[in-house]
Amino acid sequence: MTRYPLTWPAGWPRKALHQRAEARFSRGTVSSQHGFDGSTTYSRGRKALTVADGVNRVLLELRRLGVDEQDTIISTNVPTRLDGLPRSGVREPDDPGAAVYWEERGGARRVMAIDQYLTVADNLAAIAATLEAMRAIERHGGAQILERAFTGFTALPSPGAEKSWQEVLGVPPDERDIEAVRAAFRRQAAQHHPDRGGSLEQMAAVNAAWQQAKVELGVAP
Repeated sequence: MTRYPLTWPAGWPRKALHQRAEARFSRGTVSSQHGFDGSTTYSRGRKALTVADGVNRVLLELRRLGVDEQDTIISTNVPTRLDGLPRSGVREPDDPGAAVYWEERGGARRVMAIDQYLTVADNLAAIAATLEAMRAIERHGGAQILERAFTGFTALPSPGAEKSWQEVLGVPPDERDIEAVRAAFRRQAAQHHPDRGGSLEQMAAVNAAWQQAKVELGVAP
């Protein structure tokens, strides 16, 4: 799997654009106003989450489950920083899905993926909220139940994982012309779009191949 572009886990269904919801997550803010008499008034508010907020929530919940950051891969269509984590302050990608892969201390590999919401930040926050809810099971003495629940999040190898972006888009292995690759992407997108008889899984593979091609060919996302 890759941190960028998004590697959607095998066997997980995708949401179509019309099925995605507006943001439901936010973070609290505190602002202060100083009066002429030396007094200070504080007010609380809410702000939309940033990608960094979503990433921090995911990493915090995994740490509480005993998973180190070095054993975690956060995969999105957001370009990464030098440390490999998604970057804040960039344009929202067309596909806002997020997938988090991690390895437990016992060696089990897990994955959780959500594309319910319209932004990457909110989908990351939704993963963090799900992890928090599952952790509550453990807090209430349900460690065995938690283990059984997590078996449903076992990371499976993707059937198309070994295909290069060239194979997915149908271009020669040595193709370096971005316009030729763009044209191939458009042909594949038209062929595999769900509205034209394709599937969400096929369309996701085509989009991921196009993102990977742009990265490899040095084209800005």
